[in-house]
Amino acid sequence: MQQQLRNTDARIAQVATKSHGVVTRAELLTAGVSPEAIRQRQHAGSLIRVHRGVYRVGHVAPSTDAQYMAAVRACGDGAALSGCAGAWLQRVLKGAPPVPEVTAPTERRVPGVVTHRSNNIRATRVRGIPVTIVPDVLIAIAPRLTEDELARAVHEARVIHGTKPAHIPAPWPARLRLVLLGDTKLTLSELEREFIRLLIREGLPLPQTNIVADGRYVDCRWPEYNLTVELDGYAAHDSRHAWRLDRRREREAYRREDHYRRYIYEDVFVDPSDMLRELRGLLCRYPVAASARSSAG
Repeated sequence: MQQQLRNTDARIAQVATKSHGVVTRAELLTAGVSPEAIRQRQHAGSLIRVHRGVYRVGHVAPSTDAQYMAAVRACGDGAALSGCAGAWLQRVLKGAPPVPEVTAPTERRVPGVVTHRSNNIRATRVRGIPVTIVPDVLIAIAPRLTEDELARAVHEARVIHGTKPAHIPAPWPARLRLVLLGDTKLTLSELEREFIRLLIREGLPLPQTNIVADGRYVDCRWPEYNLTVELDGYAAHDSRHAWRLDRRREREAYRREDHYRRYIYEDVFVDPSDMLRELRGLLCRYPVAASARSSAG
């Protein structure tokens, strides 16, 4: 009898280990765990019911991953974490984890879970949890965020996942369109905000910020002066992927015949005098666009 109990517990543990300690009733039955054994373990507290037909195995303080996995499992086959929860799991949104949010192929109502229905779920897996892909997550969260919050999310998607506007299916929500096309002046960090404040203080022309140039985002660009500036905070440029993107943006700037400058935290906050001197020389010239119009006339 004891050996039979140990064998049952081993089968449960084997299933749970693959999914953050979360199992479904269907999985347990398929693994040979009887309905009576499931009831006994629920009564003993070694199987904790989270949602209908979904259990945690022996832990009352689950991780966020376990909560998200349980929510997805409760919504059935083909379901995936989505919205703000999906953005958080993929590091596109920061801060405290949002409530579980799941998109499923059929209508679902699960207490404690925000649910959506879609016939076109494009999903990947993060730490084993099905989650909608980053471009679809951006579309889902765009109407809920401020422009600055969305700009930060788009920035993180670009740096971490290499997401470009071409990856995001149309039609874009209005706010996402503003961010992707650079129709509003958005700043993403205190470094960028201070840079803009310095330009205003010095009476220098303001750039377009976080816009697309040659299919890739750049921090600041003055098209009329053929000038691109990248502001390098360590947190956004400390990975091999980000380093490669930085080099690629530099080559693309030179191909479009832009002057190209990179400034770091010390240039902006500690001693901006050299940076401002250089920018005055670049931005106090006659604008390139104006020169072209004059020549054409």
